[in-house]
Amino acid sequence: MVDNVGSLAKTTGRDDLAQRLEHTHARLRDPHVRVIVVGEFKKGKSKLINALVNAPVCPVDDDVATSVPTSVGYAETPDAWVTIQVAEDGEPRRQQIAIEELSQFVSESGNPSNERKVMSAEVVLPRELLKGGLRLVDSPGVGGLDSTNALATLAALSSAHAVLLVSDASQEYTEPEVQFLKHAMRVSPNVAAVLAKTDLYPEWREIERLDRTHLGDIGDVPIFSVSSDLRLIAAEERDRDLNSESGFPALVSHLRQEVLGRAEIIQARSAVHDLVSVVDQLKMSLTSELEAILHPEDTPKLIAQLEYAKARADEFRGRSSKWQVQLNDGVADLISDMEHDLRDRLRKVQREAENAIDEGDPGPIWEQLTEWLDQRISAAVSETFVWTDERSRWLSEEVAELFIEGEGDLPVIHVGDTEGVLDAVEDIAALDHRQMGAGEKLYIGVRGSYGGVLMVGLATGLVGLSLINPLSLLAGVLVGRRAYREDMSSRLSRRRFEAKNLVRRHIDEVQFQVGKQLKDRLRIVQRAARDHFGSIADELHRSLSDSVLAAKQAAGSYAGERDQRVRELQQQVQQLEALKSKIPTLPPLRAVEAAKR
Repeated sequence: MVDNVGSLAKTTGRDDLAQRLEHTHARLRDPHVRVIVVGEFKKGKSKLINALVNAPVCPVDDDVATSVPTSVGYAETPDAWVTIQVAEDGEPRRQQIAIEELSQFVSESGNPSNERKVMSAEVVLPRELLKGGLRLVDSPGVGGLDSTNALATLAALSSAHAVLLVSDASQEYTEPEVQFLKHAMRVSPNVAAVLAKTDLYPEWREIERLDRTHLGDIGDVPIFSVSSDLRLIAAEERDRDLNSESGFPALVSHLRQEVLGRAEIIQARSAVHDLVSVVDQLKMSLTSELEAILHPEDTPKLIAQLEYAKARADEFRGRSSKWQVQLNDGVADLISDMEHDLRDRLRKVQREAENAIDEGDPGPIWEQLTEWLDQRISAAVSETFVWTDERSRWLSEEVAELFIEGEGDLPVIHVGDTEGVLDAVEDIAALDHRQMGAGEKLYIGVRGSYGGVLMVGLATGLVGLSLINPLSLLAGVLVGRRAYREDMSSRLSRRRFEAKNLVRRHIDEVQFQVGKQLKDRLRIVQRAARDHFGSIADELHRSLSDSVLAAKQAAGSYAGERDQRVRELQQQVQQLEALKSKIPTLPPLRAVEAAKR
């Protein structure tokens, strides 16, 4: 259908509409639906994917940890590739490998610290579950979902169609996992939870009940309790009862209906919308010319109506149009609010860090303090990015409502993507804890006591006592102890002052780098919205201009030419109406979602 309408648009000279349908055609030919599997280390993410596709594609072992994102998709023939970053400023190289060698590239044991510079891996398998375009992505685990590494995981969520958060049945959700789920629900349109390893923990039902309580406080998040080992054994022995006991049928049904099904509906709605819009614009020019030929007495009125519509369409191309003003003002306000929100969150982190420094000696605990500071900064940055992403989506909807024709779906730019935002920030500097040795402590004590012995010894010498006597020695001990305490207090004050300065400089650097990246991403949103709606306004303006021109030319055509032109126009209009009648009518998206619920 898209090809037929696109060919017709080219024959009528509307290359702009034909190009629009080429983009629609490309979207329809690439139906991949990405489902990212996330979670902490050793929670069973890789084995979950292996159980879903019934193949050992992702390396699994007690001492094996996934270090590179690995996607599993469909193909008639099994195959695997890795994408390697050859140089920092060079193009990545795609290298084909054997599936058996995958662990040497994507695991921490085979590729420690990613020394091979592998960016991602891809595996394709002939599996029915994957045939509809489903792509399962095994993400690297994070050592605590509130860590700095969790920023990279959060970055991937904004480009995914769905997210599966995997946690095992050894314990209920931790606070970082609950917080991560909240972020995921605000970034990704489809989030589900998986409770893995139910075969290892007899009390998994109690853990599931506790997890459901946590999820109930967050929102409508389905949870699936599964055993990957039971699923693999059931597939090997072809045991349906064992497969049902594994819990996987419910998860597979969710992936097919709620993930693939919803993505197909959105994809189809987008294609239908483009087809209807293009057909209507092509038909408008033809019917305008046909009406002018068949009803010449009404031609002036028709031309006046078209000219009025053309003038209104021309308004939407100008910078003074309502949607342009709303877009520009909205982005400016959003940048200002984003900067304030980021500063406010980071100032709270700074105050907490300074209070922690004042409560003790920062020297001995500096490594723990910097680790805590990194976690708190990562959490603050993630919250700001997610909040900004929500505001940018709301702004896009506001602009779309102001755009009178409201055609097309605005391409969503995910400013919630946090990938690389802290790369430019250097690690917080080290703090010299200045722990004194026994010799230095003795020196300070002797230095202070010397003055006390001398002072009291001279005073007692007036009454006939020697310079060194019990009183002078007691005074030396007291003065030396006081001097030692004063020196220690002075050193502690200097360390606290230095530690606070290090924290402030680090937070200032974070605020500078993150603020710059957020501004850049919001500008991308602005340009994407402007180009999207601007192109639609240009299409409408050209369609109306062609209609006006066709009506004027039809009014001046000779009678002999009119009959032939009427037949041509009627044939083309009938062809368009026939094409439009074949375009499927889809139910409203809300009705579909309500029916699924």
